[in-house]
Amino acid sequence: MSDSWRAVDAYIAGKLLGDDDALAAALANNEANGLPPIDVSAAQGKMLFLLAQIAGARRILEIGTLGGYSTIWLARALPEDGELVTLEIEEAHARVARANLDRAGVSDRVDIRVGPASDSLAAMTGAAPFDFVFIDADKQGNAHYVAEAIRLGRSGTTIVVDNVVREGGVLDPDSGDPRIDGTRALFDMLNADARIDATAVQTVGVKKWDGFILARVR
Repeated sequence: MSDSWRAVDAYIAGKLLGDDDALAAALANNEANGLPPIDVSAAQGKMLFLLAQIAGARRILEIGTLGGYSTIWLARALPEDGELVTLEIEEAHARVARANLDRAGVSDRVDIRVGPASDSLAAMTGAAPFDFVFIDADKQGNAHYVAEAIRLGRSGTTIVVDNVVREGGVLDPDSGDPRIDGTRALFDMLNADARIDATAVQTVGVKKWDGFILARVR
């Protein structure tokens, strides 16, 4: 990782984000409980917060809770009567996330559902549409998760997908890495699906070289 990337992220955080005890405590609790350090960066978390607010989100769907770091950012973007449904496959991760959300004071607007995301999504029928969807789970399922986000959304729903560049690995059709194969399948799906407009933006920083897909349901 370039030292300059890390330094610029620190500059951004120092100038635009400031200290946040609840978020710092969440990351410390994640580490203490052995969760992998794969949360979004602070600057990326603030970006999600702002995108959700710009979208006017009242109902948010997150696929991939981990320890709830990005969940806190997204929950803070909601109005007082808003709701965030977040899906996590590991009960141990969900327990850590619940503690982090309680400490951050946002647990009253967050519903953590434990189990395979595909099963949790399939069980969602008849509910009000989601206004904003953040996908940061197993990359093999990305195309399916976006298709489900479209089904559970509405015209204008914003969808953000993390980790879609993978340090340039997305260019390799023969990588043998199922995460890259899943990411390439997502790009193919977005290219062919007339229901959605999308772009992708590369990022560098403390999370190395990666990127996000930003999409909107037509």
